[in-house]
Amino acid sequence: MLNETAVRRVDLDLLLLFQVVLRERHVGRAAGALHVSPSAVSHGLKRLRALFRDPLFLRTPKGVVPTARALQLAEPVSDVLGRAQQLLAGSRSFTPATSDRSYTIGTLDAAATSFLPPLLARIRRVAPDVRVELKHVGLDDAFAELDAHRSDLLFMPLADSIPARFEARKVYQEEFVVAAPEGHPFLKRPTLHSFCNSAHLLVSPAGGARGFIDDVLAARGLKRQVSVVVPTFLLGMAALAGSSLVGTMPRSVVERHAKRFRLRTAPIPLPVTVPRSTIYAVVPKVALRDAGIAWMFELLLGANPGGRFTR
Repeated sequence: MLNETAVRRVDLDLLLLFQVVLRERHVGRAAGALHVSPSAVSHGLKRLRALFRDPLFLRTPKGVVPTARALQLAEPVSDVLGRAQQLLAGSRSFTPATSDRSYTIGTLDAAATSFLPPLLARIRRVAPDVRVELKHVGLDDAFAELDAHRSDLLFMPLADSIPARFEARKVYQEEFVVAAPEGHPFLKRPTLHSFCNSAHLLVSPAGGARGFIDDVLAARGLKRQVSVVVPTFLLGMAALAGSSLVGTMPRSVVERHAKRFRLRTAPIPLPVTVPRSTIYAVVPKVALRDAGIAWMFELLLGANPGGRFTR
């Protein structure tokens, strides 16, 4: 426990420095992010080590690695900084119709393609000066994105194991289907045999020519031919148009753009049920003290794959 004298020696800049070093794992990169010199970061770390009586970060040839104590401090430090940020934000009243706030929403291509058009239409009606910035966030980095305040909210598919420091609500479930150009032979005979013998397009944001479908097939001694790999579903639909390929994609994404790319869909002909993807809206609980963040969170909760908002 820090005593009263130690508390007086801590300022928010010092806690922010700790958070950035923890995120960057490198003194030089942290200095760049904070717009200070590396020596200033080193001096701040020296003060933090004295306060917490722990090395906190150990030097390696590639940067620094946090100690167990530093990892324990990550959440409470983030909470303190978040509360301070919301305290300052809460000093300003929030009225959607007159607000000019900016929001950064971490998301993935599929979720953004489904909710963005109706979200923007809704915002234009009720808060015309509000600005929304969408940021592509990987599944492995989602919660770190919120902890580091690089995104205000998340709208994306996540597993059910969401840390307790976040408010997370299920918005809808996404079903996957096979998409193919009009007239494709697979659409006339959508069997497992036809599926395995078709040339496939795979959407892989992180790269690599293997997806969850390949794991299902491999468990049954089957495989498919992945001929094209693209990073986003929108690019995938453009590549499917007029091709001889088929692709496994979220139903809501394909249905929204099917006419534009002249695509049709069919169920995935697998002998097992393909799991649906649960789309969540997520925000740090402490951030909900900010009326503006709470408003945007409620707005996201009204999203649905049909393209309308229910709230």
